[in-house]
Amino acid sequence: MSAKSARTQLRVGRLVKAHGLKGALKLELYTDDPDGRFVTGAVFTLQVPESSPWHGKTVTVREFKWMNSHPVVFLEGIDDRSAAESLVRAILWIEQDASAPVVEDDAWYDHQLVGLDVVRDGDVVGKVVRVDHFPAQDLLGVQLTQDGDREVLVPFVKAIVPEVDMAAGRLIVTPPPGLFEELPADDDHSEGSSDEVADEDVRGA
Repeated sequence: MSAKSARTQLRVGRLVKAHGLKGALKLELYTDDPDGRFVTGAVFTLQVPESSPWHGKTVTVREFKWMNSHPVVFLEGIDDRSAAESLVRAILWIEQDASAPVVEDDAWYDHQLVGLDVVRDGDVVGKVVRVDHFPAQDLLGVQLTQDGDREVLVPFVKAIVPEVDMAAGRLIVTPPPGLFEELPADDDHSEGSSDEVADEDVRGA
């Protein structure tokens, strides 16, 4: 499950490790169609820190292959291990026509998600107001209906957002306790804990 940025770009992979001595890089894939995305000549925008010499630059695929079931990519101009290591942890984005239909399962553009009602246990509890993209996962900014202007960040993963229903204009959430509301203090438990400690002190004496 993933969101696609409002800039009509898709996040399709992350360069995780230099492989061998000829500039190859192992990939962490964020796409269901790696063989279609990483074709020779495909150009990717790099997401790297501003301090990186690669900031603001693009890379072009020279070759993509599977090695021992691991996806590996060779990029133009990256011909040795040192050059490959300078790209480790970079995230790869590719331009995508926002009007094109979504062909990957469980993937949506940001503009499709923003504005959706957020439904929990059959009740509308908020609305998606933004989508944040991070290397580990995407987060949905949800404005809560019953709590003024408070916004919570919901991990956009299947376990917490099991269903996105574009036709109905909503998504279903099954958040863990404490994500949408403050958990009440368990006074009885706290008192019990103190009593147990005191009891142990008496026995120890």
